[in-house]
Amino acid sequence: MIHSGRNAVSPSNVLAVIMGGGAGTRLFPLTKERAKPAVPIGGKYRLVDVPISNCINSQIRQIYVLTQFNSASLHRHIYSSYTFDKFSKGFVEILAAQQTTASTSWYQGTADAVRQNLRFFLQSDCDYFLILSGDQLYRMDFRKLLQHHVENSAQLTVATIPVGREQAPSLGIMQTDADGRIVRFVEKPKDPVVLEGLKLPGQERWLASMGIYLFNRDVLVEALDNDHTDFGKHVIPESIKKYRVFAYVFEGYWEDVGTIRSFFEANLAMCGLKPAFSFFDRESPIYTRSRFLPPSKIIDSHISQSLVADGCVIVRARIEHCIVGLRSFIGEGCVLKDTIIMGCDYYAPTPPPNPDEEITMPHMSIGRNCQITRAIIDKNVHIEDNVVISDKTGAPDYDGADYYIRDGIVIVPKNTTLRAGTRI
Repeated sequence: MIHSGRNAVSPSNVLAVIMGGGAGTRLFPLTKERAKPAVPIGGKYRLVDVPISNCINSQIRQIYVLTQFNSASLHRHIYSSYTFDKFSKGFVEILAAQQTTASTSWYQGTADAVRQNLRFFLQSDCDYFLILSGDQLYRMDFRKLLQHHVENSAQLTVATIPVGREQAPSLGIMQTDADGRIVRFVEKPKDPVVLEGLKLPGQERWLASMGIYLFNRDVLVEALDNDHTDFGKHVIPESIKKYRVFAYVFEGYWEDVGTIRSFFEANLAMCGLKPAFSFFDRESPIYTRSRFLPPSKIIDSHISQSLVADGCVIVRARIEHCIVGLRSFIGEGCVLKDTIIMGCDYYAPTPPPNPDEEITMPHMSIGRNCQITRAIIDKNVHIEDNVVISDKTGAPDYDGADYYIRDGIVIVPKNTTLRAGTRI
C-alpha cells in the first residue's frame, strides 16, 4: 500500500495494458514469423517477459496484452508461461484484434488499440490504467511511478528518461516546469532550434518519453473519446493542454530494441560481467516459460564472455562474446564470435547410436568446423558443416534467399537450412 497524506493507493488498483506491437518492420526478418514482443532475448526469454515481469514484481497482477500481427507464437508463450492461482484476481490475458459490429478495422495505432478494447478494461474496478510497450528492455518498479502520480495529484503521468543529443531526435521529448508538470511535448524533433529549446536547464540532456503512461480511469476514457490513433503523436500532446500531466524521471537502464542494431547490441551487452541490464537480479527476476531442460553439456571447449542457456551441447568449439540459446548444438571445430544463436524449439528425433561417433547428437544447430562472426542465427536453423559467415560491418543491407544483412549484421531467419560449405 502506498500512502501519501490523505491519499492511499495499492498496486492492486492498477490495470496494466501491454501493447503487442505493430508489424515490427525495423526488426525484420526477426519479425517475419512472429510478433515483435515474441522475439527471443538473452538465450531463453522473450521481449514480452520484461514488461510482464515488471508488473508482477510491482504487485500489479491484472494484465492485458493486445496483439495483432503474427501473434501465434506470442499467444503460445504467454499461455504457457503465466498462470496465477485460482484464488487471486491475477491474470495475464490476451486481447487479439478482431472485427466487430462497431468496428471492422484492425488496430490503427496504440491509442486505437486501447480504445477498441476499452469495454473490457472498464469491467475492472481499477482506478488507474498503466499503458506499456511490449518491446523495451528495462527494469522498473511501477509502485514508485504510482506513488509519484498520487503525490502530485496527477491525472496522467508519463515515464521519462534523460537522453543525449544523438538519441533525442528519434524520441518524443518533454519539457517540464519547476514542479515537474509537462508543459510541452514534441514528437521526434528534428529542427535544431526546436531541439535546443527543449533541453534540460544547464544540461546537454533531453527528457524523452519511454512510452509508459499511467492514466486515471476517467481521464483515459475522456482522452480516447475521439478518433486519435496514437498516444505519442496525438493523445499525449492533447492531454497536456487539458489535464494535470506530470513527468516521472527514470534514471535506470532503458533500451527500445526496435532495430536490428539496437537488438543485437543490447543482447550481447548482457554477456559482460556487470551489464547495464542483467537477468541476475534476486529482487526483480524476469520470468519466462518453465521448460524442464537438462543442464548444458560442454566438452573440451573455450567459452569467454558468453551466455549459454539450458539444454545445449557444445563440443570442442571456441565461443567468444556470444549468446547460445536453448537446445543449441555446436559441433566440433566451430569458432563463433559476436553472435546470437536463438536455439531450437524442440529436439530432433535422436538418431540410432553410431559406433564411430563419440557423441550421439540430439539435434544439429551448427555443424562441424563452422566459422561465424557478427550474426544472428534465429530459431530452428540448421547450419551444416564448414559454413563461413564473416563480419559484414559496413556492407549494404541485402535480402538473400537464405539470409539477410541489416546494419552489417547477418541474420539467418527461422527454420532455414544453410548447406555445407556455404560462405556469406
